[in-house]
Amino acid sequence: MAPDASDLPVRQVMEAVEALPTQPQTDILSDFRFNLFRTESTRSSDTADTLLKRLNIDDAAAAAFLRTDSNARLVLTGRPGKNVTVEASDSQQLLKLSMRWPTDDETQFKRLVIERTATGLVSRVETAPYVSSNRLASGSIQTSLFAATDEARIPDGVAVQLAEIFSSDVDFRRALRKGDRFNVVYETLEADGEALRTGRVLSAEFVNAGKAYQAMWFQPPGVDATGAAHKGGYYTLDGQSLRRAFLSSPVEFSRISSGFSMRFHPILQKWRAHLGTDFAAATGTPARAVGDGVVEFSGVQNGYGNVVFIKHRNGQETVYAHLSKLMVQKGQNVSQGQTIGLVGSTGWATGPHLHFEVRVNGTQQDPMTMARQSETIPLSAAAMPAFKQLAQNARIELQAATTIGQTRAE
Repeated sequence: MAPDASDLPVRQVMEAVEALPTQPQTDILSDFRFNLFRTESTRSSDTADTLLKRLNIDDAAAAAFLRTDSNARLVLTGRPGKNVTVEASDSQQLLKLSMRWPTDDETQFKRLVIERTATGLVSRVETAPYVSSNRLASGSIQTSLFAATDEARIPDGVAVQLAEIFSSDVDFRRALRKGDRFNVVYETLEADGEALRTGRVLSAEFVNAGKAYQAMWFQPPGVDATGAAHKGGYYTLDGQSLRRAFLSSPVEFSRISSGFSMRFHPILQKWRAHLGTDFAAATGTPARAVGDGVVEFSGVQNGYGNVVFIKHRNGQETVYAHLSKLMVQKGQNVSQGQTIGLVGSTGWATGPHLHFEVRVNGTQQDPMTMARQSETIPLSAAAMPAFKQLAQNARIELQAATTIGQTRAE
């Protein structure tokens, strides 16, 4: 219904337009500078030049500094895989480099800083405290504990702690079943936002053959009779201590090569009772006392090679054989978890491992059974109110970890 466009009037309008001045804008842009940030991991084949090239830095002076400065050389020495963060100018000149690494002190880390000053590059090494953060995770056993924690992107240190915490209730070497599952809350220690090391497992749940076991770290408030702070430990969520008089293993969680059973002896070439447990471990692995006691013998004895005998209460004795190094002497008092020697292959051993025995009145017993039957230490009544509050929070966090695992499965 509109009129024909060809019938509409047409009018031409012309206006003079003055161009805006461009020189001020050009001057501003010419003075504009920006910095670039990038992070790379060091490699075993790295040189100063190849590392800086991957970081997109073209700076001969910086490369020379990395080669000659005593602090800067820390970037390329030691183990590879260290994260290096740089700040560079738009002309690819190094302005700042930082790198962090853990130390033997579990509360602090080291930080290398290289900065450009008016007089050139300078370096310093600083010490700073970690920042702790909690992480929740969940997993399901298909083949092994370590395979499950790898799938859930959980550090190996957490897997080892899980096996230690529940070692008296779950035989992680022989009794795991497909479909067993776990939930865990653990600490991560961060340095400038970078996770450098795994802290303590704070709470955990493990379901083995349909039976659920729960644990929580708790340190009772206050001090003991000597004025020292109470020792922390793991407890069930109803307040029962998981610390027993005997550990189930004299080494941290590892594969068993021979169990408490009959076996074909590899050297004697005949079947005989193997009244102990062989823990496959590399030479130099610490062997620890499974309980408090007194060293009854430390030296060389027949097929045992370097061996330590420890006497405990109630006629109980433990044996640690094939050691590469002895670290205790006869008559010495030892405490649970103390290193008493290093794994080796002395005596009648075809390879490095720790042969371990538990004897009661001279008769060998299954170490796992002994650990389960040893007594536990209950929580004091005075500490129960604080414990119950923390346990309630632990239940909530473990339930949240369960949700994470269900989400991943979907």
